[in-house]
Amino acid sequence: MPRLIFLALTLWLLAPVAVQAQTLQDILQTHQDEVLKPGRRSVGVVLDDLVASGLPQTVPFLEAWRDREIVQRDSDGLFFRATEDGDAITLNDLDTGENVGTADDADLTDSRPNGGVRRAIGDALVQFQLSDPNILKRRSAVNAIARSMEASQLGPLEASIEGEIDPTLRATKQRLAGMLGARFADTQDKRIEAIEALSGDLSVDVRAVLNTILTTKTGVAPEPPADKNIAQILTVGTDLTAEDAYARLVAADLAPPLISKAAIRNALVANLDGDTVGGVPVATLNTDAARATAYDALAADGLLPQRVSEAEQAAAIEAHSFYLAYTEPDTAITDAARAALRSIETNVALSQAADLGLDALSLASIYFLAAIGLAITFGVMGVINMAHGEFIMMGAYTGFVVQQFVPDYTLSIIIALPLAFAVTFGAGVTMERLVIRHLYHRPLETLLATFGISIALQQLAKNIFGTQARPLTSPEWLDGALVFNDVIAISYIRIAIFVLALLFLALILFVLKRTRLGLEVRAVTQNPGMAASMGINPDRINMLTFGLGSGIAGIAGVAIGLYAKVTSEMGADYIVQSFMTVVVGGVGNVWGTLAGASLIGFLQKGIEWLNPSNTLAAQTYMILFIILFIQFRPKGIVALKGRAAAD
Repeated sequence: MPRLIFLALTLWLLAPVAVQAQTLQDILQTHQDEVLKPGRRSVGVVLDDLVASGLPQTVPFLEAWRDREIVQRDSDGLFFRATEDGDAITLNDLDTGENVGTADDADLTDSRPNGGVRRAIGDALVQFQLSDPNILKRRSAVNAIARSMEASQLGPLEASIEGEIDPTLRATKQRLAGMLGARFADTQDKRIEAIEALSGDLSVDVRAVLNTILTTKTGVAPEPPADKNIAQILTVGTDLTAEDAYARLVAADLAPPLISKAAIRNALVANLDGDTVGGVPVATLNTDAARATAYDALAADGLLPQRVSEAEQAAAIEAHSFYLAYTEPDTAITDAARAALRSIETNVALSQAADLGLDALSLASIYFLAAIGLAITFGVMGVINMAHGEFIMMGAYTGFVVQQFVPDYTLSIIIALPLAFAVTFGAGVTMERLVIRHLYHRPLETLLATFGISIALQQLAKNIFGTQARPLTSPEWLDGALVFNDVIAISYIRIAIFVLALLFLALILFVLKRTRLGLEVRAVTQNPGMAASMGINPDRINMLTFGLGSGIAGIAGVAIGLYAKVTSEMGADYIVQSFMTVVVGGVGNVWGTLAGASLIGFLQKGIEWLNPSNTLAAQTYMILFIILFIQFRPKGIVALKGRAAAD
């Protein structure tokens, strides 16, 4: 029993000594030279010991070492973290962080790690930061791994996933571990499993990882080598030219180099013999063929190396095989990577088509909103209203003014929509009563008058709001985009405009089909004389119809203003497309306007996809297509019966 007590007492007394032996200073003293003058190859030993120690003070030391703040005091060889305080240099203990006083610069030697060593230190820091309590440091570590993937990062990253409490960062770590596993996992099965797991990810960085695995190098040999992972056998004349093929033979020391024309000329100059060279008069050496003959004569005498004939070049090329070989030697790995990349590329193509379709649908909904009011006025009244775009502009500015008084953006939009309708409805009725009603059945005068009104309204807007674009801010819940994958995404504002277009379609159909006003509008559209004989006042219907079309344009202006710039000229950006939508779809028909907007929206996006660098050319091609379309179907996609048919 006394022996056990004595042994326990001894262990208790020695325990502090054992703990003290594990200080950071002790590890650094073991590697003094490597810490003071670190090299890219020698620093790994120090970093391994520091990581293995598990000491909490390792991270602050590595950060200070990376930032070149570590010094050694020459008098006792101890390492400290140095900070400048004016002319004095303050030393801090690396284990406790306490201030241990100041030192003279002459008694200190700085540790100056170079760029390569600092990158290695940064990689070591990442291993600690992956599990740091501070989520910002964990994110920084993950981003550092993503920027520079190395095999040594896979283990620490996988180990940190289980303890990650943030679901988004956890998913990022798992995805990044999959990419690292595809390249650096220690077994073939693990790499293939990781590669197959990536086949559903359409991101660019995943494709970059797979392309890295499928990196190839060119090679040439008498026969394709069995120990190479051959990606492709190159055919001379199809995959590479004969000149390129022979150059590869020369580079691989499998064929003698060709003698260039400059080398032939220099060799002849060096072997001049009076007025001849190689027995050929100098006066006749004015062609490549003559110089080649003289050179061959000198070569036959052993004075110069022999030229390689075209037949010899062809024979050398024929005797060798040219190929591309994967840098990855495992065929199973490259097969899996090829299959995954093909699957991703197929999904990317389908996703790009879907994304293009969503963009086209969004553009079509914008054109529908802009044109539906014009379709009603133009179809019922036959009035070419060149000021229709300015009603869109008035609606957008109405929304801007409302937001100056109502800071809640959601509430301001709710107020702006009916207010914009009221303002532009009133403006439309006023314009119809003062100008349009006097110009019925005079299309040229109507066009000129409305064009003049358009210019006047633009100038009025400039005088009131200035020439700079005004913001029409969308609510916070419309910020961002609905993201399906790395390829397909659509902004919430575009979705809102699309939903608004559907609501307008339903509302207009209800008004035209289920209300007395709609019945009278349809009657006047089909046969105004018969409608008048039935007690309907065409003059009143024309006024209300023009006001309704103008009011709808105002609501469209609020919606478009959330997406596009609000300026005095914004109406001009949509007037041409609005007229094209109405004419192509069918004058005076709601379904025709929807069809015309869809055709123009999808056509414009399709042309822009074919020629993305020139949107002006895309619009030009679209207009040419529509001109041709009208030649074959002048009444539009959905032809209207009644007045349109009679006209």
